[in-house]
Amino acid sequence: MSDAYRQTWDLSIKHPEAFWSQAARAIDWITPPDTTYDPDRGWFAGGTLNTAWNAVDRHVANGRGEDCALIYDSPVTGTVERWTYAGLQDEVGRVAAMLEARGVGRGDRVVIYMPMIPQTVFAMLACARLGAIHSVVFGGFAAHELAKRIDDATPRALLTASCGIEGSRTIAYKPLVDEALASAQHEVESVLVFQRPQVAAELRAPRDHDWAALREETAHLPIPPCAEMAANDPLYILYTSGTTGTPKGVVRENGGHAVNLAWSMPAIYDVGPGDVFWAASDVGWVVGHSYIVYAPLLAGATTVLFEGKPVGTPDAGTFWRVIQRHKVKTFFTAPTAIRAIRKEDPEASFLQEIGTGDLKVIFLAGERADPETISWAEEHTRLPVIDHWWQTELGAPAIATCFGLGDTRRKRGSAGFPVPGNAFAILGEDGQPVPDGKSGAVVMREPLAPCAFRTLWNNPAGYAKNFTSFPGFYETGDAGHFDAEGFLHIMGRTDDIINVAGHRLSTGQMEQIVATVDGVAECAVIGADDALKGQIPIAFVIPRAGASDLESLAPRVIAEVRSELGAVAALKTAFVVPQLPKTRSGKILRNVLRKIMNGEDFPPPPTIEDPGALDAIRAVVFPKAAA
Repeated sequence: MSDAYRQTWDLSIKHPEAFWSQAARAIDWITPPDTTYDPDRGWFAGGTLNTAWNAVDRHVANGRGEDCALIYDSPVTGTVERWTYAGLQDEVGRVAAMLEARGVGRGDRVVIYMPMIPQTVFAMLACARLGAIHSVVFGGFAAHELAKRIDDATPRALLTASCGIEGSRTIAYKPLVDEALASAQHEVESVLVFQRPQVAAELRAPRDHDWAALREETAHLPIPPCAEMAANDPLYILYTSGTTGTPKGVVRENGGHAVNLAWSMPAIYDVGPGDVFWAASDVGWVVGHSYIVYAPLLAGATTVLFEGKPVGTPDAGTFWRVIQRHKVKTFFTAPTAIRAIRKEDPEASFLQEIGTGDLKVIFLAGERADPETISWAEEHTRLPVIDHWWQTELGAPAIATCFGLGDTRRKRGSAGFPVPGNAFAILGEDGQPVPDGKSGAVVMREPLAPCAFRTLWNNPAGYAKNFTSFPGFYETGDAGHFDAEGFLHIMGRTDDIINVAGHRLSTGQMEQIVATVDGVAECAVIGADDALKGQIPIAFVIPRAGASDLESLAPRVIAEVRSELGAVAALKTAFVVPQLPKTRSGKILRNVLRKIMNGEDFPPPPTIEDPGALDAIRAVVFPKAAA
């Protein structure tokens, strides 16, 4: 065990105020906090700051204006562009002037519905500069879902682009925006549209404004100063899907967010000023907010903004090319991206040809990284591959191997150890701790770390529900266990623990076994309703590219689970499918698979990346109906 990790974690738990007070020194405060933590006012109460200043302006003020801040790499358009910190400061300032000219100011909400282009980053930071609250909705999201978020956030302005590019598809955004605005109850005063060359958007006067024209019209205006924000003032609202169909608006506060993220870059990722960091995510998700836009810039590093896919833009070597081209030191992606690359290039021929350049470590998050995927990545990259865990609600990693603290311990199948500032427990249904090795509800002791949410937008009652099942603890909704060595294993959502004839079984554990079967590229196991046993497990597997003997794949999957878990596992059905339904962030929509198996009617989830995956699954599961 790394002494630095153990000492840091011990200090953070035994003396949290001293620990986070020290971390807060990495941030420029306009007014220093009068206390580190107050139960009513939150973290760093009394302090004032500006997040955009800390992410951009202060680096220029400290003489680093010519250092590279942002690299935009877009294989779908053949574009690579770079901005220094001084250049980024100018771009952010000009967008802030545009917004201010349209009446946007401190406390106003701004919805950003844009693709993975630099203007999206400029817009987020411009809102932070003005003290406006941004709410990013990833581009291409369904119009009715966008309308829900508009009605909840009641924005003064909406920023969009004429289109997004998803692999080989070009998606026009403006018709979706117009449809959402027509159905929303709230009226948005201004819509700013960045016209991309691939699609021209139709503008509707007087509401709509051309981005480039408005930038030119406001070029004579001074750049607005950075607004002085209280530590507990909202920085942004990020919506997650709610269980009732109503989106939950997670509110992130300025002070705790800046301190926690600035601390995490050197401590977890070993990234500091001048290092190149790449999070291959979308700015519409929490990873994109925290680790594309804010954390790398707060740390004075260079962040990579990538517009493309792990495969198909143009091939399974695109990640390695970006890493090599830009001298990426630390890479962060989702397990599903590695599985997609492995499926297309199982022998890692692109990786062997291109290499990994200056890369030191790969981090995975977004969903559980199965041991087989980590094994493949470590074998072929010859680098540490670290799974870690967090949630939109938390805003920053809570379980990890803290690489920057000199810790390299990892166990395939585990997300690592509690990150300093986070205290976990595994509780049974009675609220009592369960023994090591036994699965239970994964909970976190209050108060949560500074980056975590303290409310939901317009929904304080919904926020409070997260703390009612286990008083004094935040219920993560995940099931897992500690092992004897202290590694924390997240096995899936608590509703992925299925009850088969009175036996509580983990579908995550079954997936771990299925993933080891030769020829399996990716898999999911769900619990389907059964009249006799209550629930039964069903496996779905995607074969690896070039895999032979596909007819035996399903029987071998069933046999392997039976061999490992015994007949009690009751896995008797496995489907070989061409694809799995996923969100754009790469999470497998297991609840959708469950509904398909249960014969439920449901609309395509708004978060699904490819609705065609549903028909592909149904064609395999119900071939007669498809015929």
